[in-house]
Amino acid sequence: MARVRPRRASYGTPGARAFASFDTFGPVDKKNALRAGALAAGTTLMMLLMSSPALALTRDDGDDPGQGLSVMETVAQFVIAPTVIFLVIVGLVMVLDRSSDRQPKTKAKAKA
Repeated sequence: MARVRPRRASYGTPGARAFASFDTFGPVDKKNALRAGALAAGTTLMMLLMSSPALALTRDDGDDPGQGLSVMETVAQFVIAPTVIFLVIVGLVMVLDRSSDRQPKTKAKAKA
């Protein structure tokens, strides 16, 4: 059986009931929201527990890491290079865009 929402009263109407926060979601109630939150928290916890080998400090067999990056190399690789690539793509899109509707539209003046 579907729950019928009361009509929304105008602002300041005496005796009008304010909508609860869950009224906007229709049939979703607090118990279902709590279940969804618990499921999301449990899934996140399991993912963190299963990813513990990624945080291990011991070396694996066949592991041969190279030299570490300096601060400037890290900034260049992870900040400057993606920014330059983004700007090149933006520039190419702007230069190669052949659409003619980019000009501001003029409004017709009203006659008095």
